[in-house]
Amino acid sequence: MRDDPCTHGLWERTAPAAPPTGRLEGETTAEVVIVGAGYTGLSTALHLAERGIDAVVLEAVEIGFGGAGRNVGLVNAGMWVMPDQLVATLGPDQGGRLIALLAEGPARVWDIVRRHDIACEATPTGTLHAAVGPSGWAELSERARQWQRLGAPVELLPPDEAAAMIGSKVYAGALLDRRAGTIQPLAYARGLARAALGQGARIFTGSPATGLQRQGAGWRVTTPAGSVTARRVVMATDAYTRHLTPELRTQQVFLPYFNLATEPLSDDVARTILPGRQGGWDTQEVLTSFRLDRQNRMVFGSVGALRNSGDLVHRAWARRALRRIFPQIGEVKFQTGWFGQIGMTGDNLPRFHRLDEGVYSFCGYNGRGIAPGTVFGQVLAGYLSGEIPEADLPLRPCQPQPAAFGRLRAAGFEIGAQMVHLVDARR
Repeated sequence: MRDDPCTHGLWERTAPAAPPTGRLEGETTAEVVIVGAGYTGLSTALHLAERGIDAVVLEAVEIGFGGAGRNVGLVNAGMWVMPDQLVATLGPDQGGRLIALLAEGPARVWDIVRRHDIACEATPTGTLHAAVGPSGWAELSERARQWQRLGAPVELLPPDEAAAMIGSKVYAGALLDRRAGTIQPLAYARGLARAALGQGARIFTGSPATGLQRQGAGWRVTTPAGSVTARRVVMATDAYTRHLTPELRTQQVFLPYFNLATEPLSDDVARTILPGRQGGWDTQEVLTSFRLDRQNRMVFGSVGALRNSGDLVHRAWARRALRRIFPQIGEVKFQTGWFGQIGMTGDNLPRFHRLDEGVYSFCGYNGRGIAPGTVFGQVLAGYLSGEIPEADLPLRPCQPQPAAFGRLRAAGFEIGAQMVHLVDARR
């Protein structure tokens, strides 16, 4: 996108074409105007349109331009935060409601993919959280205990079973979550857009929202060439928020994350790596993620940005790490590399904001945008249609609170990841 191969890499090369859209020109009206064509915005538009509610989506660049088109493609249940900590933060009622909603998040993604025949390499065979050393094994043991107590289909795998499922002997075990899986993330975003358009929603790309003003009982959102007047507004820009609602951006600290995709592996080698086609990541603070796409490319990622000195550092680290974790791959050749940013909140939990009367936002997915973005879009559609009362929302409305030293900490993440990768995997 924008002729920059470092933004969407493999996903742009292999996703089906986006549905035809154009920029907004002139004035129009709608019941709801949605700013941002990522998972939250497109899911909200789709589920509003299915209810017969007129929805317009404004996207500054292209469908899936933000995190929806750049992530690893792991469709996970829950958040990074363990269930007990989530309940301790939000309380038993709200916390329990959020856990239950996000636990079924992957199932809702698979259902949408089936109902709308979205070609996005959906692979609902689970994910593997790999333990690095005794501390990683202890962490996964506690995660397994908490989720199993809630009846979740998760299984703690000892080293030999983990090695068979991952295709590597370097881990101390793994946690298999059978609810989860992988997806081609940009293809899924484009499929959501096509489904929303098919239900009657309108999507305008190349149409950045430049202004938000009260207009009678509603709001007028302006773009460079037009405007939409609507009773309610959904801000669905999350980590890619710019000037219009800067409070959504300043409440988060941004973590850069990159992915590198190899050339397709031979069938003989591919059969020895993730034979069940689960996606995986490890327990290190500067984590490593790994998965295969439909053409047997290894998609290998970690914290960091492929720019300036980071490009050389992270690529060199990835070659070393791949040789250590998956030596059967042999000489590593990368076809594509790309990176984006993850918005991290102070407690690693998402937020629901009522920014003003009739202006709403779900954001702060902390690296887990696919399933939460999808289900929160469904929730917003139910709320805006009057089907879900505010008391039953999974999160209570709150006002954004600026993160302390956000820009400095973001710079620290980028530099710190380079320092870790300079020395890591040299053994």
